[in-house]
Amino acid sequence: MPNTPSPEFGAEPPVLGLAADHPAGHCIAAHSHDSHQVIHAASGVLRVTSEEAVWVVPPGRALWMPGGREHALQCHTAVALRTIYLRRAPRGFAPVCRVYSLSPLLREILVRLADDPAAAGNPHLQALLFQELTASEALPLALPQPREPRLKRLTARLQDDPQDARSLDHWALELGLSRRSLIRRFRAETGLTFREWRRQARLLAALERLGSGAPVTTVAFEVGYDSVSAFIAAFREALGTTPGRYFAEGDSNR
Repeated sequence: MPNTPSPEFGAEPPVLGLAADHPAGHCIAAHSHDSHQVIHAASGVLRVTSEEAVWVVPPGRALWMPGGREHALQCHTAVALRTIYLRRAPRGFAPVCRVYSLSPLLREILVRLADDPAAAGNPHLQALLFQELTASEALPLALPQPREPRLKRLTARLQDDPQDARSLDHWALELGLSRRSLIRRFRAETGLTFREWRRQARLLAALERLGSGAPVTTVAFEVGYDSVSAFIAAFREALGTTPGRYFAEGDSNR
């Protein structure tokens, strides 16, 4: 896959920004950068995909993408993409991809750096950027992807149709595996049980639909829940708030 060069760094500064607005359905093919990235959805819902996982970035949140990691982007809605490239990672940042919540200050810093090329040379903004990134909270918005071909077929079908409620026993039979073998392999490949993985797939599918403006009632049934109350309870358990409040928080500081 191609390696897409980051914006050219001169001797200074160690931070550069890029602003781009994309329509719904826009895709950026798999690529990688030498530099680290903060991929911020100032508005809209973004899906980022790699061989190891899928991440959904709701409005007002951001994905940390370490340098050298191949990834592709898909805009589920129209997306105001604000990307920051960094030569070095903040101290203590693990070399893993994660979606982060953003403070109002960090959102403003990211937008300023992306929209105003001259701001990249401001050492105070650079210092604030690193300070605020370090203080940000990681969010559980990753969906691990298996590598084993049969498991990849299974997970691809569940991502395409999160309503699919067929049991583990059904999938074991279809894939030609024993129930015990499927349980063991699935956990080894994804780090999650089948039940945990399907719940996470439904959460990410719900975020994309909610971000498109679909009502909570519709989304609850589209992603496989038997009732709206069960969906809201699962959403609150995962993200600490209701769907309506979650998106209101993301929009309030844009």
